[in-house]
Amino acid sequence: MKSWRFTGTNEPLQLAELPEPTAGPGQVVVDVKAAGICHTDVGILTDPGWMTMLAQVPVTLGHEDAGVISQVGEGVDDFQVGDRVAICPTTPAGCPGSSFDGGFGPKIVVGTQALVRIPDEVDFVNGAAATDAGMTSYAAVVRRGGVKAGDRVGIIGLGGLGQIGARVAHLLGAEVHVAEIKEDIWPLAKELGAVDARRSITDYPKGFFDVIVDFAGFGDTTADAVDVIRLGGVVVLVGMGRLETTIDTKSLIVNQCDLRGSNGGTPDDIRGVYELMRTGKLTPVTTTVSFDEVPEAIERLERGDVVGRLVISYE
Repeated sequence: MKSWRFTGTNEPLQLAELPEPTAGPGQVVVDVKAAGICHTDVGILTDPGWMTMLAQVPVTLGHEDAGVISQVGEGVDDFQVGDRVAICPTTPAGCPGSSFDGGFGPKIVVGTQALVRIPDEVDFVNGAAATDAGMTSYAAVVRRGGVKAGDRVGIIGLGGLGQIGARVAHLLGAEVHVAEIKEDIWPLAKELGAVDARRSITDYPKGFFDVIVDFAGFGDTTADAVDVIRLGGVVVLVGMGRLETTIDTKSLIVNQCDLRGSNGGTPDDIRGVYELMRTGKLTPVTTTVSFDEVPEAIERLERGDVVGRLVISYE
């Protein structure tokens, strides 16, 4: 089978021919139907800091995966061939695309503890987007941010994660405001339930927000959030646009800012996203590409030339 392989920082993806995997004890083979392309993939390709987070190199990238089980291994009795499943990237089974080969290839072998059933009402493209973009956004807003009805919430970045985070916060009953540098997607903020959108979180008054979730993570975006959060407010950092930032410690201390990192989530967070998708309350914007378009699609993502979540569709 042909797969897009990462071989080293600042090296282009290599299209390699690999043997099809087989399921070992406690494992299944998933035929990939959709796989998300993430800013993490851009980071892996361009930033050497990511090398320490990869368990193997070369590796087939792709950590947002959904598909159909085509083979079950010995001892597997809770899943069967034909089941529609997604792969949670944060379980002890490891993360596809870093711990083992991921969805930039047509088949994945994985332990059953990582599997989440996809409801019939959810298609594979959204099923894939929910595994990282959905799970990560949901966990950041609900669990790490503790957003509740009546909170005033700032969402920084309206990309694949930010749009889901904004919608989830709105569905929780929060008053949502968006900071997004690309003005052409401001109308999307209103569609998601946000009150308004501005270019920077600093365009809102100081002390305005109870919770700010930074889905961009470009360094200055986080520093700005710490500067403007209300006394005792929460700033949640999710995005990894840059791997370093400088925080004004005066603002951190004087604002008594609770600055929290948020990384991924759990299978239950994915199930929470699927429930919102199943009922039609959450319909993320996605841009689909074919398997052959993967290198070009990653370049588009790096340029910021993508609306919503970028997903490879194998169908």
